[in-house]
Amino acid sequence: MDTAVVASSPDIGGAAGWAVSLMNRLGGVGAGAAIALESIFPPLPSEIILPLAGLSAARGEMSLWEAIAGTTAGSVVGAMVLYLIGARLGRDRVHRLVGRLPLFSADDLAKSEAWFRRYGSAAVLIGRMIPVVRSLVSIPAGMYCMPFGRFVVLTAVGSATWNGLLVLAGYQLGDNWEVVSTWTSRYQYGLFAVAGVLIAVWLVRRRRSRAG
Repeated sequence: MDTAVVASSPDIGGAAGWAVSLMNRLGGVGAGAAIALESIFPPLPSEIILPLAGLSAARGEMSLWEAIAGTTAGSVVGAMVLYLIGARLGRDRVHRLVGRLPLFSADDLAKSEAWFRRYGSAAVLIGRMIPVVRSLVSIPAGMYCMPFGRFVVLTAVGSATWNGLLVLAGYQLGDNWEVVSTWTSRYQYGLFAVAGVLIAVWLVRRRRSRAG
């Protein structure tokens, strides 16, 4: 990738800048490593990393399929780590741990847990396309002992879809890759609103059923 272009962009810096450097050095492997870390630490900006992987492919730093396969493999590895944390620690210890970590939100974990309990396998598959939920839904999947093989397959399919869309967008947009961040921000707000309503309705129905 042309480092002058990267350096000139005001949106590239910090963790995203580090991810770009990693992709420049290692290609698809670097893109996968960056996304694996994003899966474990949601504050890392996948909405920037994935389009930049596409831009890197457009510039010949790696192939398009290498970018998609690398980032998908990274997503699966990161999700597996969180699944195992949920399975090994259990619900109470996970919630106590998350409450102490500055980069994680206990509310986000609670929403991801409610989403998983309500939708099960669909939560893992579709959740991979929802910001924040796509990382944290792996934890309740482990806490509630979802079959590991099913979890890996659903995660791989959902991740390939989401990552492929953003990598392809960066590939097609080229130097205008930053438009993807605008699209995903709007998409994120809309999904959060819909997810919030669905979870609220589910919680109300659950309380009513218990009261009755």
